[in-house]
Amino acid sequence: MPPWAVAVLVALLTAIALSADGPTGWAFAGAVLAPAVAAALLGPRPAVALGVCAVTASALAAAVDDAVPPWSVALAAALGVLAFLAGRRSPRPGPALAAFGVGLLPPVLVGAGAWAAGLFLLSAAVALPWLIGRSARQQADLAAAAAAHVHLRERARIAHDVHDTLGHELSLLALRAGALELAPDLAEGHRAAVADLRAAAATATERLAELVALLRAGEPPPVDPAPEDVETLVARAVAAGVPATVDWAGPRSLPHLADRTARHVVREALTNAAKHAPGSPVRVRVVNTGSATTVSVTNAVPAAARRGPGGRAGLTALRERVRLVGGTFEAGRGDGGFRVVATLPHEGGP
Repeated sequence: MPPWAVAVLVALLTAIALSADGPTGWAFAGAVLAPAVAAALLGPRPAVALGVCAVTASALAAAVDDAVPPWSVALAAALGVLAFLAGRRSPRPGPALAAFGVGLLPPVLVGAGAWAAGLFLLSAAVALPWLIGRSARQQADLAAAAAAHVHLRERARIAHDVHDTLGHELSLLALRAGALELAPDLAEGHRAAVADLRAAAATATERLAELVALLRAGEPPPVDPAPEDVETLVARAVAAGVPATVDWAGPRSLPHLADRTARHVVREALTNAAKHAPGSPVRVRVVNTGSATTVSVTNAVPAAARRGPGGRAGLTALRERVRLVGGTFEAGRGDGGFRVVATLPHEGGP
């Protein structure tokens, strides 16, 4: 029970006990013990605690008749606090309805005169606070679900970020190690060390793919992990040994979303080319028409192309990124090569 509720209940029960015109005999015992029993049952049996409150409210209506002494108001307030807390702890409404049904028994047994007063007091002092408490529980559940959703989206952001940046760097590292391994002037001892380095980079890429699969969930907005432009990405790939070229048609300045997504497309396509078709020429073409930008990356596929590590998670993520900005995405083999094409509409364009 929260501290504020304990303090309020103690104050109300003290007011009942010290009231000058307070109840006597069994009425006094019931007015003090019933809230105490309900408070003790809140944790393990909230529905039973609510039933105690309902029966007490109905019995109070039959006991006070036409007068409304101050102690009865204090008791009704205590029952309302307990009913509110029971609503906070009630996962299902069925047991509460049964408790309200039990609470209607005292007015029925006493007579028709007490029926209206008992129903009113049961509704005002118990049912209404219970409904408020249940509403508060539902709001708390919704807030917890929203927090969990935000947590999953953040995990997906991290997954995209790791895949787009670290995966690209690991692929380039493996490609550089492979090129160094084939150098004719490299000593055999060093060649073996470089081979181990290349194998370790490939293994790290596989582990990274497994980690991304665990982290990715939902459809979060894309992340922009690096400020590199398309030309810089291609230049870095060329420096790593990828025979890549880039052609640009139209204005070089792109809207923010189109520019960010275009970089993701080029980065992922270069990474895939380095993994699955090492040494094959790669052509990057960007066409800016003013209302949309089309990015295409084509690489030749050798007849004996090997399957590098990865489970097409990058292409799936790209398709989602492009879809989220309202564009279209295609990827597949054709005319002896593998082609990735993304059409990205500009913000405010037709």
